[in-house]
Amino acid sequence: MTDKFYLDEAISDLHSILDMVRWAVSRFNDAELYYGHGTDNVWDEAVNLVFYALHLPHGLTAQTGDGLFAAKLTTSERTKIAELVLQRVQTRLPLPYITHQAFFCDLPFYVDERVLIPRSPFAELIQQQFAPWLTTSPQRILDLCTGGGCIAIALAYAFEDAEVDAVDISEDALAVAEINIQEHGLGDRVYPLYSDLFTQLQGQKYDLIVSNPPYVDAEDMADLPVEFQHEPELALAAGDDGLDLVESIIEHAPDYLSEQGVLFVEVGNSLVHMANRFPGLKIEWVELAHGGHGIFAVTKAALDSYKQQDK
Repeated sequence: MTDKFYLDEAISDLHSILDMVRWAVSRFNDAELYYGHGTDNVWDEAVNLVFYALHLPHGLTAQTGDGLFAAKLTTSERTKIAELVLQRVQTRLPLPYITHQAFFCDLPFYVDERVLIPRSPFAELIQQQFAPWLTTSPQRILDLCTGGGCIAIALAYAFEDAEVDAVDISEDALAVAEINIQEHGLGDRVYPLYSDLFTQLQGQKYDLIVSNPPYVDAEDMADLPVEFQHEPELALAAGDDGLDLVESIIEHAPDYLSEQGVLFVEVGNSLVHMANRFPGLKIEWVELAHGGHGIFAVTKAALDSYKQQDK
């Protein structure tokens, strides 16, 4: 059966929100799509797509219950949903690239193919204000490899008195970050800066440095599902063991941390290579209650000690 047949059939025969969600689930399962860009299962993916098409708020079902699913749809609404479902199936674009909307720390962000779609477990740490590692509220924060600025903006919300430098080597990514900074009205506290890691930050000191750098190793890059191949490779790949940028961050971070400063870095699956790459570095792996892994914390003192040991 052709895609046009499925589209015409859905528009003609389906009527309610639930009908359209169920149809989307069936189409997604048939196409064997991959999830992981804001949802991790086919039902949530379908609900998010349908609600976006209908201009219904994110997470509305939690407030209204399932009764909303019985609501009838107009022909134009069914048409829009069906076209989006087929676009997701045919292109295998992650849904946030189709809707240009992603959520991080319960905040909405604009995204397109110039940046990674936010999904970092840093969200949990930000919402907990990095307790227990931070004992005082940071005044200056660095988000290294900021991408679309989602982490930097969430940090500004979490620490209302702080200024946040949002740094990236990609001018395309910084253009997206600027959109998000302006959308959130944070232009006076979040500053997008072009820099290859620390190279343009001489003389700066930060109480907190957060980095979600490229960390996908060569083996995982070769096995990425099609959906992930739409994301910029510059923001994903980081050498054979995924730690090429992390090595530079660890080497230079102590020069940019205040005396009580702490560095947090996400390395994902590349955590298995950390002990071999950095023997003797005293890091603390963060235990995450809501899923995710591969974030470590390290103090300026520990970084200084490691730097001396390495000489």
